[in-house]
Formats: sequence, structure tokens, C-alpha cells
Amino acid sequence: MKTRLVRIGNSRGVRLAKPLLEQAGLEDEVEIRVQPGAVIITAAESPRAGWAEAAAKYGPGRLLDAPSATRFDDEEWAW
Repeated sequence: MKTRLVRIGNSRGVRLAKPLLEQAGLEDEVEIRVQPGAVIITAAESPRAGWAEAAAKYGPGRLLDAPSATRFDDEEWAW
């Protein structure tokens, strides 16, 4: 597909057709990087993408270490 850069204020932009955006899986937020002769637009990744799947590998109760006493527990805490 060939298109033209359009003026947007002091910048330039490209209009992307809805079917093209849907095919690429692009929504409201994207990441843009530059390589020589190219501007690359990719879907933005969630900062915690994949965390739930990684935690599920360990099963419930295996993500936290066993509790250990601290100085506060030994010297200052009164039950």
C-alpha cells in the first residue's frame, strides 16, 4: 500500500485504514521505533504481560518464601 504523509500542525502523519489496523492487531496505544529508512509501529505490550502465566507454573503457595522471624519479632513484638 502506498500513501502520502499529511500535515498535522507542525508534524506529519500517516492515516492508516481501519482494516489495516485490525489486521495488524493495533489498538489505541502503540510503540514506535526507527531503523534506517523505516518507522516501525508495533502493538504496545502491557508492562506485566505474561506475569499471570509465569506465576501459574509455580502453583498456589509456592511464590512466597516461608516466613522468617526478624529482630522486631524477637525483641519488640508482644502478643
